[in-house]
Amino acid sequence: MIAVFYRPEQSSDAAESFSPSAGKPRLVIEDWLSHPEIAQHIEIKSFAPAGDDLLLTAHDANYVRGIFSGEIPNGFGNRSREIANSLRYTVGSLVAATRHVIETRSTSTFRVAVSPTSGFHHAEYDSGDGFCTFNGLMVAAIRAHALGLAKRALILDLDQHYGNGTDDIIKKLAIDYVDHITAGKAYGTASQALQCADLSANKGIRDKRYDLVLYQAGADIHIDDPLGGLLTTEQMIMRDQLVFRGCATYGIPVVWNLAGGYQRDADGGIPRVLALHRNTMCQCIKAAVTV
Repeated sequence: MIAVFYRPEQSSDAAESFSPSAGKPRLVIEDWLSHPEIAQHIEIKSFAPAGDDLLLTAHDANYVRGIFSGEIPNGFGNRSREIANSLRYTVGSLVAATRHVIETRSTSTFRVAVSPTSGFHHAEYDSGDGFCTFNGLMVAAIRAHALGLAKRALILDLDQHYGNGTDDIIKKLAIDYVDHITAGKAYGTASQALQCADLSANKGIRDKRYDLVLYQAGADIHIDDPLGGLLTTEQMIMRDQLVFRGCATYGIPVVWNLAGGYQRDADGGIPRVLALHRNTMCQCIKAAVTV
């Protein structure tokens, strides 16, 4: 069974934003559970929300305090207490998934866990933007390293956009144990993105340099996304196959999350985004049952 770390508190409808990210965890879980071919392979697990101690490992104290007091706008540009409280659960989900996938012993070479969350990679050390407030990717990587679970981690950010927040935290905290692949640096075309996804060709993966891969499986990289434009649906499926196959081949634990996705239908719903995230889960399941 594939562990999915979800609690209702990590989803909120208070963002009132162009981005559906705040409410997407609930919609994704409902979608996955409504498809028997997925539901039979996943197990929903609870977890503890992230306390200030965790958030402060990657963020400035005044910034963290300002978000929860409402003095500083969150990544959605508002000061909603409901949104702020949900962020403890989005970060907590990714941290819990990371610990689970590393600590759980398995006879399979494919060790995977899922955090149905978004809103991380634009969050810098002391600021948020682009629908991102706290950088759960960096919090999870820092925590895993501090616990001695991951000497070195790879953040594979295959969202459409540059993960400026991740780079900012790596630089400001002088972190030398996290490698970061992101748009605008490692790739800018479809072929380059697929090359980055091919982890079997990644020297660090082949040399088993990494104890952990954090994979942002962004849906906004789709060619029809209003903020995207790189990959077709078929290429996105290939992207996911390449990532999961590489992790399975070399026995590297992988945690993946949702990241962006902004396609809406005439009624404002996100069925096309949900379908893309469903495709990623289907490829994850396929990798799990074939190794």
